[in-house]
Amino acid sequence: MTAYALAHLRPRPPLHEDVFVYMERIQATMEPFGGRFLVHASDAEVLEGTLEGGYVLVEFPDMATARAWYASDAYREILRMRTDHMEGTVVLLDGVPEDYDATRTAAALRKAQEG
Repeated sequence: MTAYALAHLRPRPPLHEDVFVYMERIQATMEPFGGRFLVHASDAEVLEGTLEGGYVLVEFPDMATARAWYASDAYREILRMRTDHMEGTVVLLDGVPEDYDATRTAAALRKAQEG
């Protein structure tokens, strides 16, 4: 099942040169793992709440592959170039199957809650 790496990043202007190098090198770290950008720090239309910073969303074939990319030597080699100069939160998320239906999830949660 498809998995995603989601980052909410808050850069500290001006961007440090390391951040540019990180951006130039990250693609090569993802390619062996089938990773591809779906969102990369694009402007967000905030509908509820507030937003500081931007989002990056990367798709991987599955959770094991996403974990392997994040733990890879190639990615670890460049990671500090970002983390030393940007605050942020990065999470890995499992996707849902094509036939996913939120009503089934609601019913299961309701049943579990009612005990």
